[in-house]
Amino acid sequence: ISSFSENLRLSDSFLFFYEDLFSVTEEANIGHIELSRDCDLVLVVPGTADLLSKMACGSANDLASTLLLATDKKILIAPSMNVNMWHNPATLRNVELLKSDGILFVGPEKGEMACGAYGLGRMSEPEDIISTAVELLRSGPLAGKTILVTSGPTIEYLDPIRFISNKSTGEQGRCIAESLSALGADVTFITGPTTLPFPLCRKKISVESGDQMFVAVKGNEPYDVAICVAAVSDWKATPISKEKIKKNKNESLSLKFSENEDILRYLSGSKKRPQLVIGFAAETDNLIDNAKKKLVEKGCDWIIANYVGLENGAMGSIENSISILKAGGIEEFHKRSKVEIGQILAQKITTEIT
Repeated sequence: ISSFSENLRLSDSFLFFYEDLFSVTEEANIGHIELSRDCDLVLVVPGTADLLSKMACGSANDLASTLLLATDKKILIAPSMNVNMWHNPATLRNVELLKSDGILFVGPEKGEMACGAYGLGRMSEPEDIISTAVELLRSGPLAGKTILVTSGPTIEYLDPIRFISNKSTGEQGRCIAESLSALGADVTFITGPTTLPFPLCRKKISVESGDQMFVAVKGNEPYDVAICVAAVSDWKATPISKEKIKKNKNESLSLKFSENEDILRYLSGSKKRPQLVIGFAAETDNLIDNAKKKLVEKGCDWIIANYVGLENGAMGSIENSISILKAGGIEEFHKRSKVEIGQILAQKITTEIT
């Protein structure tokens, strides 16, 4: 049941519309029962206060409520209603009862509503609803495996308005996360600031600085696999100026920096060490030599080396060329889309750990 079906594009899926419980052609074959069973998941979008009440009471006086009462499949509701309706004791009782019956919910969110009110009750965005639905239907060779993917740049503040960062867009990390998730993995995706939408995966976490990313990585352990794609700044200003740094014509600017936590090295040496730890080496020169050195120094299992020079580098591009370094040797993949690179790495990880 979906009010945003025009935005739903799933391969090998077919979309039909039904609205009449007493259709002569459909009900000759008890169509509402067949409809309730011939699916993998039932989405209730939007989940109105009235429909939640019907479900909680077991009402079956129209096609939607009858289908929901007859189905033996998982039901996912995306509530959408006025803030006062959501907080009404009757609605809250109905929600708790439905949850105790095994009904699943996504949202509601806090925000502005069509009626002009603001608060909790706004329907989750279609992308978030679809992401949740995809996760519920997830299956594949990596099912049951928890995988960390760090992605994007970090920013390190110099003062309240200035910071240092890099050109990473987060596209490669996003593609890797989606490819792993498509194979059934429970992906925890931790990203620095980017303009990209989140990948379809189980958990998405946004951070800014290297310190914040390190805390998020530690806070979500353990992992079966860790893939450190993020371009984390090696350095941070110490201390961060509490006020905007002013220009002084008579003096040069002097800043002090200290090293950020090394997330890849931490994961490689952790007591909760993942079965497979993969790092990225973004290099401007001596690609393979520098990547070999990093493989030894960080103590990880694989290093994915890629060139990030100003001309034809991977950062900011939709394409990438990589070299996979591990104990068994080097494997190279030249000039592929980042989507293809994500799929290649996902398949190789699957082979390695299953």
